Order: sequence, then structure tokens, then C-alpha cells
Amino acid sequence: MGKRFNSQSLILIGCTGFVLYLAGIPLLMLLYGSIRSAPIGEPGATYTIQNYIKAYFDKEFYLLLLNSIYYALGTCSLTFLIGTFLAWVSERTNTPLKRLFVVMSLIPFIIPGILSTISWILLLSPKIGLINIAVKDILGLESAPFNVYTMWGMIWAESIHLYPLVFLLMSAAFRNMDTSLEEAALTAGSSTLQTFYRVTLPLMRPAMFSVLLINFIRGIEAFEVPALIGVPAKISVFTTKIFLAIHQFPSDFGLAGAYAVTLLAISTVGVLIYGRITRGEERYATVTGKGYRARVIDLGFWKYVTLGISFLIFFLAVILPVFVLLWSSFIPYYGVPSRELMAKMTWGNYQYILNYPLALTAFKNSFYLSVGSATLVMLLTSVIAWITVKTKLPGRALLDNMTFIPIAMPGIVLGVSLIWVYLTLPIPIYGTIWVLLLAYITKFMPYGIRAASASMIQINKELEEASLTAGGTWFQTFRKVVLPLLMPGFTAGWIYISIIALRELSTSILLYSYNSTVLSIMAFDLWEGGQYTYVCALGVLMVLLLITMAFIARKLGAKIGIAE
Repeated sequence: MGKRFNSQSLILIGCTGFVLYLAGIPLLMLLYGSIRSAPIGEPGATYTIQNYIKAYFDKEFYLLLLNSIYYALGTCSLTFLIGTFLAWVSERTNTPLKRLFVVMSLIPFIIPGILSTISWILLLSPKIGLINIAVKDILGLESAPFNVYTMWGMIWAESIHLYPLVFLLMSAAFRNMDTSLEEAALTAGSSTLQTFYRVTLPLMRPAMFSVLLINFIRGIEAFEVPALIGVPAKISVFTTKIFLAIHQFPSDFGLAGAYAVTLLAISTVGVLIYGRITRGEERYATVTGKGYRARVIDLGFWKYVTLGISFLIFFLAVILPVFVLLWSSFIPYYGVPSRELMAKMTWGNYQYILNYPLALTAFKNSFYLSVGSATLVMLLTSVIAWITVKTKLPGRALLDNMTFIPIAMPGIVLGVSLIWVYLTLPIPIYGTIWVLLLAYITKFMPYGIRAASASMIQINKELEEASLTAGGTWFQTFRKVVLPLLMPGFTAGWIYISIIALRELSTSILLYSYNSTVLSIMAFDLWEGGQYTYVCALGVLMVLLLITMAFIARKLGAKIGIAE
């Protein structure tokens, strides 16, 4: 028993130390860097609040703060409306073809954020947007009716990319809610609309607030849309201000640190409020051990209206962006679909990408980082989940909380933090693929621990104890008993992390070098260079790679689970 306790304690200490290094050190170095009077690596620096004074007393700061909050609030509100409507239609109504919505709602999740943003620029740009050109021709207008280079253009582009998360979360909430209270209200004479407002909405309140807060945090830390649309439109938010502070000449790392700390504070407040709401969700619990089936609302004629609205959403969110990416990837120069351009369709853009000097390096780096970070995160968080769920060790709650720290760190903030870490400490990995790997592991730990903990709770401890009683070591037991039983959650977490790692941009753009370029950076550089058709060809290849990786991982996970 003493040996087992010692091994558990060593595992706890090792995991705590590693998580502290990944999440705690960057946070401390960010705070340290924001109060230095000199740039990174320059001796003789003093401690000062001058960086904060420069940031907060800038006449543009409060406009920057207002833009960031407005953008985040607008994004979370529009995303919530779209995702919740589709979730309600698919889970609680008799709308035809509603099962198709589940598949179609996940497609925007596969498309990287930078590609989704580019597709909306190609659709809604006042000069080259396909939608604007088509509407102008049809209605005979002189000016473009839509303009993506506005705050609401930014909000629309971000919301279309983020709504699948709302759809998944709200679908689960609608599916798991016991509808007996709704049925009681209807029996008592309440109308369907009154029941929805007086019973359904109050019961859904915790889930709704949780989803809104998650998307507010996602909006406040967003980078792709503000960088590609906001910067040309002269609409600054914190993420782009931090990026520009570092990429100006000379770089102002102190100012970037002050802005990063401010952004981190806003994000942390959101995470704390989210944690408080989710802790109180048991007060709204309606699911019991008694079997029930969700009540399906008969919409009558209105089911065709909801069907029409749903397909309109999917046409705007899926069909148009995918079409414009595919179309632009096969034409020699960007233009409106026409017989002339169709006759010139070519594989040339794909050949250019495959022969691009950095293409092979970018594909290899992205693949290694995606697979490596997903695997290491799931292995690490599986061990942490075992400690927090299966042991009684003191300090396990602290380890669990530390693992969640990075969820409050926007990608751009993590990038600034790691710049300070690896240009200050004598660890020569800055500008290499290794610093990106550490950044990805840090950033995606919270997602891994959620998947691993949910699956670990379902594993009976008796199986582990039987292995230990038979003389198995902890490592043997974990590898041969725990991991195979954990495989469904492990595979799901691996697929999710590998997808978001392959499309990651906000952290990578501050840490990469020529030899550690990844696909998202390559796409960003091609777009900045005005090579629109090449970017679209690269985007199609990225999406195909993501789909292939997810398919193979799902097959391998199933085979491993069966074999074990």
C-alpha cells in the first residue's frame, strides 16, 4: 500500500510540475514582461508601470475596449440565435429532414477560421464579393448592398464559424431536459408559446448563459476575422492591437504585454462567471432515473417555415463558403462564375501550392504538430483525470484547476507569454517547432481534460484494483486496463484537438520562424500577398487533410478498443 501511495504521489508531483511549467510559468513571465522598462534580453531594465500608462492613457484605448466588447457581445448573441434555433428545430420539432441538420451543422467546424473568413471576404467584399456583384446585377444597383468591412460584417463572419459549438451544446441541453414540466403546463391550459417562455426558457437558463459566456470568450480572443477584416477596415480589437505592437518596427513587447494582461483579465472574468453558473446547474436539474422521451412539438404548417429557414442558414453558412473556396481554387484569377472562366478552369493553383517552396515544410509541420499535440495532450490529461477521479491524493483538486488555467488565455496572449519565456530563459527553442508544440499542448489541455475526465468517471475502479492485485504495476494497469476502456473519450478528444491544432493561427503567428511555418501561417501570408486563388487551393487541401485525419483516427480508435 505504501509503495502504491508513493507511486501515486510521484505521479501527482510530476504532473503538477509539468502543468505548472506549461501554464504557470508563461503567466508569470507575461506579468513580468509587462512591467519591464526594456525590451526582451536587454540588460539594465527596471520595473515600471509605464507600459500600462502608455496603453490605458492612449486616446484609442477606450475605443479599443469598446470595439472588443461590442464584437464579442455581437458574436455571442448572433451565434447563440443561430445555433439555438437549429438545435431546437432538430431536437424538439417535427420539421422534415431535421436529422440532416446535425451533419450539416458540423461542416463549418471542419473549415479553418482563416478560410471561413477569406470565403466571406470573397462573398461580401464591396468590390469583389460574389453576392454583391450578383445582387447589383439583378437589382440594377450602383453600389454594393453589403460590406464585410464593418463591425457587423466581422460579427457575421465570426458567428457563421462559431455556431456549430452552440448547436452541439444546446442540442444536448434540449435532448437531456425532462419535458414532464412542459406537459404539466400544457395540461393545465397553458399555450405552447406560454409554456416555452414560462417553463422551457427558465429550465434552459443555465445552459443558455453557459453557451453565451463560452462564445463571448471565443469572441474576445478571436484573431482571424479581426486581422483579415478588421485591420483593413480600421476596426481594432485587443488581439490585432497586440499583433501589430509586436510586428511594428521596433517591436513594443512591453505595450503588447500590457494589452495582453488586459485581455487576459477580461477573459478570466468570463471564465470565472462561467464556472459559477455551471456549478449551480444542479438547481435546474430535471433528469431523474425515471425514463422519459423528449416531447416533439407538432408545428403543423410552420414546420415548412422552419425547414426553409434552416436550409437558408445552411446555404449561407455552408454551401456559399464551400462553393467560393472550390470555385476560386480552380480558376486562374479571381472572378464571378461565367462561361469564360469555366472554360479556363485548371489544376494550376494546386500545382503551384504543391510546388511552393514552403509547402512541404508547412504540411509536415502542421501534421506533426496536430498529431503530436493531440496525442501528448490526451496522454497527459488521461493521467491527470486518473489522479483527480480515481485517487484521494491531497492536491488533486489544485492539479485539476491548474489544467484549466489556459482556457482563460487567448491564443494571442499565450503567444506573447511564450515569447517572454523563451527569449528570457536559457532554453534555445524559440523559433523552432518545439515551442509551437509546447504552445499547442498548453492551449489544448483544458479540452483534453474534459474528454478524459468524462470517460474516466464511467470506468469502474474494480477493474483497476483487480489488475493491481494480480501483481500488475501502475504503468501496466494504466496501459492495459485504463487506456483501452478510456479509448472512446480518448479518440473523441484526439480528433477534436488534432482538428483545432491543424487550423491554429493566433498563437502560431507570434512564435513561428521560416523553418517552423505551418499551413495556417502559409495561408495568411498568401492572402496578405494578394494570391487569392492559391489560398483557396491550399484551403481545400487543408480541409481534405482534416477530414482524412479524423476518419483514420476514428477507425483506429475503434480497432484498438475492439482489440483490447
